[in-house]
Amino acid sequence: MSEPFKNLFNNHVINHMAEHFQRHWQDFDKQGFIDAASHQLEALELKARSQQITAAMSQYLPKDFEHAGQILLAALAPESNEELIIESDGITGWAVMPMGDYVGLHGLAHHDFSMTLLNAMTRRFTSEFSIRFFLLTSQEKTLEVLRSWLKDDNKHVRRLISEGTRPRLPWAMQLPSFILNPAPVIELLEELKDDPEEYVRRSVANNLNDIAKDHPDLVADIAEKWMQGADINRQKLIRHACRTLLKQGNDKALEVFGYGRPKLDSIKLEVHEEQVKLNGNLEFSLLLESTSESDQSLMIDYVIHHQKKNGKTSAKVFKWKKTILEAGKQVSMSKKHPFKAITTRVYYDGLHEVEILVNGQPIAKNRFFLSTS
Repeated sequence: MSEPFKNLFNNHVINHMAEHFQRHWQDFDKQGFIDAASHQLEALELKARSQQITAAMSQYLPKDFEHAGQILLAALAPESNEELIIESDGITGWAVMPMGDYVGLHGLAHHDFSMTLLNAMTRRFTSEFSIRFFLLTSQEKTLEVLRSWLKDDNKHVRRLISEGTRPRLPWAMQLPSFILNPAPVIELLEELKDDPEEYVRRSVANNLNDIAKDHPDLVADIAEKWMQGADINRQKLIRHACRTLLKQGNDKALEVFGYGRPKLDSIKLEVHEEQVKLNGNLEFSLLLESTSESDQSLMIDYVIHHQKKNGKTSAKVFKWKKTILEAGKQVSMSKKHPFKAITTRVYYDGLHEVEILVNGQPIAKNRFFLSTS
């Protein structure tokens, strides 16, 4: 069984941080910090553990931010191109996360020095969460700094520009200003869309996907513009950026990828077993016949309409298949969809539905009964 994610913050990590803080400040109360940072650690999840370590830093580091910041800077591990790990001559990896939050909480009045700290920290982990404190309180000043980092040699710094400005970054504070008006973010993404590192381009795609949740037509227009003369790397970026739009059947986004409205007939969706048990599989097959006089590019997805406790249903879209359907020809396919117990979904007995989407258009639906016992 894999180690729980929350254990990325453990007593060993806390002791390691304490040793390096004390190395660079002899008056540091090492044991006091360890006791506070590790208090009832087992009962806390990952983010709460990080926040508790940050609180311990606030309690035991110098009250003067400039002094505390110098200690943090000195405690960082040497910059390396190797995989980020904890065991090193200094602090790196996940242990940097609470350090970044410390800068966000205490460094707002020291903008320039805080940017220096976050730049150094992101090279050893990421500052995507902590940069948001400054985007919320001094947006233009922080954007100016991010613009100056666009050509930085370090891929982690360039990725921070995109990841840190994501309007709806998971685990992080939302950026309401960018949710309302993403123009300043898009200006940055334009400069990063052809970055040599996929690590950075993937972040650009995720940022655009965030923006698409509030401005779908804008992102579809960007996709159309960026697709002009796009190499394979940029095409991959655009497809990942439009994943939500494609699932939603956004006409403009579908058109960008060559998916027009399907011309089909003799559509048959068959559910093989009308009753499915939890930890079993839903098996279904699909038959399509083209009525087009030319070949069609088809993106076939399916939707499971899950029964909820209140009797309503909740839809979840799943990717299935991309194919070329020749003019006047038929295509058939089958699928097994597992109903496994997972922590992110509660299953309920009752009538469910499977629905087929072709190029974002619903074309067929069938029912089945899910039994959880």
